[in-house]
Amino acid sequence: MTVTAENTALTFECETGNYHTFCPISCVAWLYQKIEDSFFLVIGTKTCGYFLQNAMGVMIFAEPRYAMAELEEGDISAQLNDFNELKRLCEQIKRDRNPSVIVWIGTCTTEIIKMDLEGLAPKLEAEIGIPIVVARANGLDYAFTQGEDTVLAAMANRCPAQTPVTETEKNERNAIQKLLHFGKKKEEVIEEESEYVNHPPLVLFGSLPDPVVTQLTLELKKQGIKVSGWLPAKRFTELPVIEEGYYVAGVNPFLSRTATTLMRRRKCKLISAPFPIGPDGTRAWVEKICSVFGITPQGLEAREAQIWENIEDYVKLIRGKSVFFMGDNLLEISLARFLVRCGMTVPEIGIPYMDKRYQAAELSLLEKTCQEMGVALPKIIEKPDNYNQVQRIYELKPDLVITGMSHANPLEARGINTKWSVEFTFAQIHGFGNARDILELVTRPLRRNNNLKDLGWDKLVREATTA
Repeated sequence: MTVTAENTALTFECETGNYHTFCPISCVAWLYQKIEDSFFLVIGTKTCGYFLQNAMGVMIFAEPRYAMAELEEGDISAQLNDFNELKRLCEQIKRDRNPSVIVWIGTCTTEIIKMDLEGLAPKLEAEIGIPIVVARANGLDYAFTQGEDTVLAAMANRCPAQTPVTETEKNERNAIQKLLHFGKKKEEVIEEESEYVNHPPLVLFGSLPDPVVTQLTLELKKQGIKVSGWLPAKRFTELPVIEEGYYVAGVNPFLSRTATTLMRRRKCKLISAPFPIGPDGTRAWVEKICSVFGITPQGLEAREAQIWENIEDYVKLIRGKSVFFMGDNLLEISLARFLVRCGMTVPEIGIPYMDKRYQAAELSLLEKTCQEMGVALPKIIEKPDNYNQVQRIYELKPDLVITGMSHANPLEARGINTKWSVEFTFAQIHGFGNARDILELVTRPLRRNNNLKDLGWDKLVREATTA
């Protein structure tokens, strides 16, 4: 397809103004596992409790580090004392679990009844002696993954503002370095430390599984860049030191509130880079950080080429096919850019919320990628109207639709291939090494259909439908 004059710039539209997404309180699912000394208390109604049970599952033998503080009719009518009840619950959490931090997750109900969580938390924190972090993760104001964004923004304010002085404090804060230096001799550690370039401190933000944290930290280490810390850390007591003038870079496109907090409240300098999703995005992410520190990147071109060679067996399955994003988890722009690089076309990207400033570098890379691949630029629709989207899907007939869980089965029943967007949220998709995992998810419905054709199943379905 040739790029015409009418599609040489990205177009943006906004439709209903509603969020058609998974509930943001689901961020508890991955954050309580990431921050190992935390406890998450979700304050809401029974509906929120049912959602958490269904979305996260309940393990019989393992007691997870999250709970529901259920608001009853009396609480909603403002007849009971919120402070005393929350104090009772937090004292029980302290007695039973003894966490380093308790995170209160505010839901829609706390917004509607105007519950003053930020006012209650400092008083209760002083009484029980455990830090209480308040994060609003209600579906009225936030889309699916923005729940994590509000938690990290609140935690950014709790990061220590001064470099540790004593050896004990230094050891507590050096979680990343301890992980990288595990099992090495002192001489080897000193030699490795000398390989780093002299540059200002860099803190990365975004919740990722430990193996991915290690991968991205090592990718930067190969360029002589030292990561001073990650937000969040594995433990609340290991939150990174953030002083004025520190550089910060995000790894997820939905963390605009955290980025704003780090810039405005902590006076950090944000490195605006594409996100490390896919080999093309990872290379661009590393290159941008290198350029800010005046470092010439080494070996990235060969590294990216090697990854593309390794995933060619998956890429050939989707090359020339089309994908439509209905919008759910705010990863849509990054995934679309990667799939365009794989040879797909993307007629439309639906996205619940778009911060054009925070995603500026990613949008620029998407535009550049479409031009290089010779395909039309996608139309980007913020807060899309699902009814209108379904009509457009019928007209465009895409080979794959990446959508929220609620629309997947109805679309499949109409013969449209779908993939749950929530799966990309929980999968490891960052860095050079995980590009294969993205394509494993994208190609699964296409491979499934090919296997069914081989079995003659599609013929049986047609006959049953026309009978």
